[in-house]
Amino acid sequence: MHIPDGYLGPPTYLAGYAACIPLWGIAARKLKAGLDARRAPLLAISAAFSFLVMMFNIPLPGGSTGHAIGGVLVAIAVGPWGALLSVSIAVVIQALLFGDGGITAIGANCFNMAFLMPFSGYYAYRGLCRVFPSVKGNAVAAGIGGWLGLNAAALSTAVMFGIQPLLHTGADGRALYAPYPLSVAVPAMMLQHLTIFGLAEALVTGLVVHHLQRSRSAWILQATSEKA
Repeated sequence: MHIPDGYLGPPTYLAGYAACIPLWGIAARKLKAGLDARRAPLLAISAAFSFLVMMFNIPLPGGSTGHAIGGVLVAIAVGPWGALLSVSIAVVIQALLFGDGGITAIGANCFNMAFLMPFSGYYAYRGLCRVFPSVKGNAVAAGIGGWLGLNAAALSTAVMFGIQPLLHTGADGRALYAPYPLSVAVPAMMLQHLTIFGLAEALVTGLVVHHLQRSRSAWILQATSEKA
């Protein structure tokens, strides 16, 4: 799902930065005001976890990659604003040190994977927990939230790719950035994420939440629920 350099035109990748910079500021203020010292190390652990799972990339048609992210699981553990910062840190390190995702596309990648995914999946999880209040029900809700969050991020990525031929073409009509229109970019991206990667994300998220709720680590989830 990482977008490389050269696939987004300046209007799109600058819009990604414009959207993320204020979100990072809000997240920093919220965490400074509400995160207690006992839970603070979870932010570092969450960033490391997200970094690790995103390193297992499978190339997809069009120049992007498919992989798990762990964004919804991180949001359940430290809240969606904490997930925004944790996943953003992982995305930035990957781009700067490993060339996984472009530097110009950091804002767009963070918007998709660190904002859209954690927030959409987390609030889906919270809503479903009211419908399935048992421990197993919460695990199912977490799995569904992980699946939904991953696919929200994938769809946004596909749309960013697909609008490039509409925004940027040369004098001869060739696309200057991502070459595939929405009719190609969206199916190519979503097919794998709705199935393979989405199911992997759902399985990991659901199983870890189930374990946390049945162990002494359950306070992590309870504290998050109280603060969200």
